[in-house]
Amino acid sequence: MTPPDSFDDEQPEPHDLLGIGIGPFNLSLAALADQVDGLDALFCEAKEEFRWHPGMLVDGARMQVPFLADLVSLVDPTNPWSFLNYLRDQERLFPFYFAERFQLPRREYDHYCRWAAERLVSCRFGAAVTALHWDASRETFRAEVTGLGEVRARNVVLGVGTEPVLPEAFAALRGHPAVWHSAEYLPRRASLAGARDITVVGSGQSGAEVFLDLLRTRGADGTRLRWLTRTRALAPMEYSKLGLEHFTPDYTRYFHGLPGAVRDRLVEAQWQLHKAASAETLAEIHDHLYERTIGRPLGADPVEIIPGTAVVEALAGPCGGFELSCRHTDSGARHVVRTDAVVLATGYRAVRPATLDPIAELIDWDEQGRFRVDLDHRVAARFSGGLYVQNAELHTHGVGTPDLGLGAHRAATVLNAVTGRAVHQLPARAAWTSFGAPGPAAVTLPRPQEGHRAAAATR
Repeated sequence: MTPPDSFDDEQPEPHDLLGIGIGPFNLSLAALADQVDGLDALFCEAKEEFRWHPGMLVDGARMQVPFLADLVSLVDPTNPWSFLNYLRDQERLFPFYFAERFQLPRREYDHYCRWAAERLVSCRFGAAVTALHWDASRETFRAEVTGLGEVRARNVVLGVGTEPVLPEAFAALRGHPAVWHSAEYLPRRASLAGARDITVVGSGQSGAEVFLDLLRTRGADGTRLRWLTRTRALAPMEYSKLGLEHFTPDYTRYFHGLPGAVRDRLVEAQWQLHKAASAETLAEIHDHLYERTIGRPLGADPVEIIPGTAVVEALAGPCGGFELSCRHTDSGARHVVRTDAVVLATGYRAVRPATLDPIAELIDWDEQGRFRVDLDHRVAARFSGGLYVQNAELHTHGVGTPDLGLGAHRAATVLNAVTGRAVHQLPARAAWTSFGAPGPAAVTLPRPQEGHRAAAATR
């Protein structure tokens, strides 16, 4: 660390680490950094309080990862910011023990994160970082922060999250009060009260949860409910034990070493690893449909589930509502869906925050305008300070990037890089699977004479 007397008396000592944005990933970093003696860290968030996907905290919705994928446990289970310590503080250890559920309710995960965020002294809410500059003379970042003024730091970690994706086909309806993203589902659910035909677009977990909630809340009033998806099948999230090894540091290292074009193809092909719905949620939808159709033919139920169908254009209807021009993926057949309201469960994407505009020319962007990120999650750039990203490196680190199960490991990796030492001893290997091709030393071929004798012995 730079000694204090290297700056003039009026310039405060810069922070070792500045976190921009406080979502689960930067909160994980804050929790791990809190236990490092001598490390000066500050985390700033524009919002007034921590909230994790508040629009999708639907009753009954559960996490898709086990509770051990909390802020710290997969790196340091003794850390006081663990979920188990939260339960102890809340006097809920025995109820959790008797519940015998590995996956938490989403509402509880949100409450756990807020519990940590409100107690970590390094976290500041209502403090938006509006601009980030690089001061070459002092070799520090200079951040403009609402309410705090100028903040200097040697290292910066971007954890600004992702934004909802609104498909281009719906561009003409952008901002319409009856067409909105699932991120707004709970606060806007009441606005669907007058709709007699509701369409959900998107086959991921959010789409499944919205469709299930509508079945529960609107299934008895005659409203037609429709679920449209581009994917050819409502296939469940890959959740086999060996399949889950794609969410280990081992796979991240393998993926990072592949050529960029190969990585891009893999991310698209691996949708079932990170974009599908859980088998449990799909089973609940099926169970609900089974129960409600007892004594009635299936066709009499005003419910449609239509996979393999892309919406190519969406327009306001001439007599109210909307007309969705659709194309069937396999046959190419076209048809029009008329509906009163649309919920777009069409995912999220990383964005380049305007905060970086002052230093954008110093960052080494790839050919698609994305960060070039090394294995330690540091962005390639023409300055000596460390700029790191969390959940903006899907293209370089693979499907585990948005997964909470790798959050603590990534935060520890960044922390080790920032401090220049192994603050946390991370495992050399975490998967049974070897993802890369075996090297020459791993292949044993028989000598010619041994092969000849072996062949002769089988005659």
